[in-house]
Amino acid sequence: MRLNLRSFFVRLIPLFLLGSIGAMALAQQGGLPIPNVSIDLGPGAQGGAPNQVSASLQILALLTVLSLAPAILILTTAFTRIVIILGFVRNALGTPSIPPNQVLIGLSLFLTFFVMAPTYDQIQKEALQPYLKNEISLEVAIDRAEAPLRTFMLRNTYEKDLMLFLNMRNETPQTQDEVNFVTLVPAFIISELKTAFIVGFYIFVPFIVIDLIVASGLMSMGMMMMPPTVIALPAKVLVFVLADGWSILMQAILSGYMR
Repeated sequence: MRLNLRSFFVRLIPLFLLGSIGAMALAQQGGLPIPNVSIDLGPGAQGGAPNQVSASLQILALLTVLSLAPAILILTTAFTRIVIILGFVRNALGTPSIPPNQVLIGLSLFLTFFVMAPTYDQIQKEALQPYLKNEISLEVAIDRAEAPLRTFMLRNTYEKDLMLFLNMRNETPQTQDEVNFVTLVPAFIISELKTAFIVGFYIFVPFIVIDLIVASGLMSMGMMMMPPTVIALPAKVLVFVLADGWSILMQAILSGYMR
């Protein structure tokens, strides 16, 4: 199995996603086999077997990139936008510890899986399954796995942000397939951050209005010693519940990706 080492490092993201989807698919089928991996760069590998050295280096690089797995799963999916929006909701309500962080992160993860399901299904059908059946090589599987992920990221990246990084690297891709992952990932991340902060601003507006109304009411009644949050907090929670805030919020988040 020959694979250029430089391109291997550049394409670690789709390779990791391909492996993750494959592990989940095998686990669902029942019984995940544990391979016996041995990395040997001793005299046997030096005696005229360059393929063994190349394969060992690739396995070593793959094991190294596993430490970056959380960052890869977070920054190349919808998780960043979702968790920031949920954090804005919690702060706007004035309940910094409710819902707890575990609940917000868990909800964000499941919403991320829901959003990314079509992309991962396409990767599994077009790249993973043919590779497991030995119909295509690893390099072809990585190429096929890149396409759906690239399409998702480009669809949710502002053109201005993408052009910023393209100009900084003096790149002029003619098609979407020519956009480098090294350029696309940071552009996608700042686009997700920008979208999340825009949504967060709209979330804060109605709750700020409630705070102003409560503060004005207390001042008009001469109750300046009472903290406005004592009255505003249950009022904001009541308005959020009566407006079916969680359903509306989930619909707004998911509709942003279902375009």
